[in-house]
Amino acid sequence: MPPAISRLDTPELRASIYQFTVYVPGGVASVFLGIWLSEHGIPADQIGIINALPMFLLLLLNIVVGRIADKADDWRTALIYISLASALAPLPLFFVSEFWGILLIWALVATTNGLVPPVIDAATVRMARRNGSDFGTIRAWATVGYVFAAGGLGLLINSLGSEAFVGLYVAMVVIRAVLAFLLPRFRSPAPKVTLANTAPEAIASTSSLRDSLKLWFVLPLLAFALVNSSNAVIGSFGALLWHENGIPSYYLGPLLGAAAIGEAILMFAWRRFGGRVTARNMILVCAIAGLVRFTVMAFNPPVEVLFITQLLHAFSFGMGYFGMVHFIANWTNEANAAEAQGFANMLSMGASMLALIVFGVLVEFFGTYAFFYSTITSLAAIGCVLWSLKLRPPKALVS
Repeated sequence: MPPAISRLDTPELRASIYQFTVYVPGGVASVFLGIWLSEHGIPADQIGIINALPMFLLLLLNIVVGRIADKADDWRTALIYISLASALAPLPLFFVSEFWGILLIWALVATTNGLVPPVIDAATVRMARRNGSDFGTIRAWATVGYVFAAGGLGLLINSLGSEAFVGLYVAMVVIRAVLAFLLPRFRSPAPKVTLANTAPEAIASTSSLRDSLKLWFVLPLLAFALVNSSNAVIGSFGALLWHENGIPSYYLGPLLGAAAIGEAILMFAWRRFGGRVTARNMILVCAIAGLVRFTVMAFNPPVEVLFITQLLHAFSFGMGYFGMVHFIANWTNEANAAEAQGFANMLSMGASMLALIVFGVLVEFFGTYAFFYSTITSLAAIGCVLWSLKLRPPKALVS
């Protein structure tokens, strides 16, 4: 192999290429789905249900899939199967146009798509720690992919219209399934059996996830879930609300892309300052940023202000997500990494499911004032982090 190519053939690069595709389908859906559903005559409350049902299914599946992925010889195997399933799931969307058909098919589509992030992130953070590489830089490419989808492909809504949604979505998940076969092995080689492997310390390292589920541990994960539920609302209703409030359609993709650009900048720069902030303080900053961002959105500000609030996504999601991932990595071990990430995802799915159902109803009556729901959840998130810090103060910057 030529030296130039061999330098590029690293586990980090192959993981980064796959990460680029992780949120591309979601970026396409953020711009197109709400308008596509609306043009099929589906009202806001039913749009909320269509987006919430996959959350319920992910509630049931995330921990189970995470446990299966942890037991596989490598997380790569699980990611290949999940990626293939998510590529096949949306094909029936070409043939449905009414509420019940879309509800059932989209539930399968979004559920299979939602199983990808917790497994790839759990695998990547462990690989990065073992190799001494930067998880932030690898994970940032997922955000760059979302920018490409929402800000780049989202511009196609002007020329192609929302009817291009299904074809674009299918193309993106098929590409991701193909690239899954390029993923590296994430686990370190299995250790040889020695007396040391059977020592009590080694046995303790394989403790189950239940051992970690103390109140002080769950509260920060719940806090992130509460704030992130409003990010799910933006993904499902943001483009539709802005469109209905007179924001030109050519702004919709860039508005969603601006949020991801802010997030990507934070992730690429993370190594410079991330070690100075504890994991739970990251989640606290996330909750405060969410409080500001969503409260301002409730007043239906002009597009210039919307771009500023969207940039706050760097903190209301990006910093909080890093805090959550590192918090889990610090207090669990490799034997249940994906399962723990799945538990955090389960909390996020539950909070998002509730938010989407409630928000869909509130939008029908109050329009953008429905974002005051997010004000309340952000305040609750702040309380959860402060409570956790009181129950168990951090001993080091990582906790």
